[in-house]
Amino acid sequence: MCVGIPMQILSRDGIAATARDGDSERLIDLSLTGPLAPGTWVLTFLGAAREVLPEDEAQKIRAALDGLGALMAGGELGDAFADLESRGPTLPPHLAAAQAAGKTHA
Repeated sequence: MCVGIPMQILSRDGIAATARDGDSERLIDLSLTGPLAPGTWVLTFLGAAREVLPEDEAQKIRAALDGLGALMAGGELGDAFADLESRGPTLPPHLAAAQAAGKTHA
């Protein structure tokens, strides 16, 4: 399984950027996103930026990853998933539209 890591771009040189994940800095590939300005948050997979993220979304993902890490180390989740606990489950837009149209199966 591949887990996306939110990172903030520090500097860019062509299609490569130096980005920060907490205390560590890494070189990431920007081929899939194009050039991005320093300060931009991205979701990275295996060293490649795949999606530009709003800062609040990056922080939610970071909190979830930190909570899972704490749980795996024998600790507690804390409020790592508070954004999900505060709302009920929702369907993706395409399924909500199908449900609204009365479609219950393929």
